[in-house]
Amino acid sequence: MNHAQSFVDLVKHFESLPGIGPKSAQRIVFHIVMKMNPFDVTQFANTLEKIKETLQFCEQCNNLSDNRFCHICADHQRDQNIICVVADPKDIAAIERSKIFKGLYHVLHGLIDPMQGSGPENLKIKELLSRINQGVEEIILATNPTIEGDATALYLAKLINPLGIKVSRIAHGMPIGSELDYADSATLSSAMEYRRSLM
Repeated sequence: MNHAQSFVDLVKHFESLPGIGPKSAQRIVFHIVMKMNPFDVTQFANTLEKIKETLQFCEQCNNLSDNRFCHICADHQRDQNIICVVADPKDIAAIERSKIFKGLYHVLHGLIDPMQGSGPENLKIKELLSRINQGVEEIILATNPTIEGDATALYLAKLINPLGIKVSRIAHGMPIGSELDYADSATLSSAMEYRRSLM
């Protein structure tokens, strides 16, 4: 790359972010250098610095928050009797976009993954069990349909079921608008297994 070293260094920083390849990183840096005025660049840099200093984890659900409790836990209009368990804060954002779930969340901060050295003791499971003792009626396990996600869901179900609390798992299957001949066998198998009556 025949550019100034400071340009190259910034490109490398953007390349290190998930989902940003070399070309995208270069386009972003060109935009910053050529299109953004100095004030906006300073604001951007200050925001990056501030987020690392002020962002914390919610004391109740472990979601990202600016305060002791995140905006979801602080919302008393939400159903306090249902907790949806997810692996990461980004999963909350995905579920919230659907506008269907109105309960609370619990973020595990990972999944059981022996290959990566992550066991149950590395997750926020004790905190979840502590919350369950406060009158929760249902736990929805919303981990990804991967080996690690399924193993984590199974582990949690075995822990929670003896407590007499309803445990459910989000269904996996055919995405809306997709075609059968493009689906892989695992997706079709799951879609068939979790089929429901239309009447």
